[in-house]
Amino acid sequence: MKAPANQRGVALLAAILLVALGTILAAGIAFQSAMAARRGAASLSFDESVLVAQGAEALAAYALNQDTNNTDSQADPWAQPLGPVEITPGVMLAASIEDLQGRFNLNSLIANDGTPTGTVDPDAVLAFQRLLEMVGLEAKWADEIADWIDRDDTPQPDGLEDSGTTSQDPPYRVANTFITSTSELLALPGFGRERFLKLAPYVVALPVDAAINVCSASPALLDAMTGPSAEEYTRKTTLVEDRQKGCSPTLQDYTGVVNTGPDQGKPELVRRLSRFSMQSKYFRLTTFVTIGGSEFTLYSLLKREAAGPSGPAKVRVLQRSFTPD
Repeated sequence: MKAPANQRGVALLAAILLVALGTILAAGIAFQSAMAARRGAASLSFDESVLVAQGAEALAAYALNQDTNNTDSQADPWAQPLGPVEITPGVMLAASIEDLQGRFNLNSLIANDGTPTGTVDPDAVLAFQRLLEMVGLEAKWADEIADWIDRDDTPQPDGLEDSGTTSQDPPYRVANTFITSTSELLALPGFGRERFLKLAPYVVALPVDAAINVCSASPALLDAMTGPSAEEYTRKTTLVEDRQKGCSPTLQDYTGVVNTGPDQGKPELVRRLSRFSMQSKYFRLTTFVTIGGSEFTLYSLLKREAAGPSGPAKVRVLQRSFTPD
């Protein structure tokens, strides 16, 4: 039997609604299936990239252990960038190693004297003040950073302790311990991203035993550590070319420059020179992995330990991060 004429429109509308509902359900199921597949592919690519990066860490360890000369400079084989090279079809790898002891170690603002409160090192503070001024920042930040690290409650002349941070919104306390990332500088009231980007290429957070490698230190750092100087290395246009051939300046050359400064013969000069070396043990490996259309970057902090009674030389991974600082 045919439906009455006044019911045919209702039946058609119901049919249209059912088709629309089925289409929405089908589209939703297809979307969820596609997203699940995409998340699975992304997770697989991420795991694969980490494995590739760990392989790059093994290559970096081998290259660092093969370096048997008495200096660590940009002319060494480990300092030459790798790639990009195709590891497997669709997987590309590029990697490079940076000598982190070519930067100013923020933790060196505290003297390594074994005191429980961590004594601020005035020589390091003065050098850091000069470095700050050379990169266009205010010298006062040296005192604030020193107070951020030391474990007492007495502020430096231009520093701050809890009294300066608990008044912030929201309030917080200073760290009062060694830092593990230079990004902690952003916690200083008023420091800000612009200042951080200016200073970041020149500083690092390492254990206090890390000496400055004159072979890889930036010209600004070399001049900041000499004391009030004529900025000899900042103005030296051939330094980059010289370092492609080997260590420049050598420790002997740099000592000669420092000894001719106004601090000649003073005890602080001896302490300052003890901070330098021509060898390094802390390095950062930057691994860039491309898998299809996905890109991953891993930053690995490596420590090269010399051979000793406990065994042969080896390289350990101390830290991994997906951000450089």
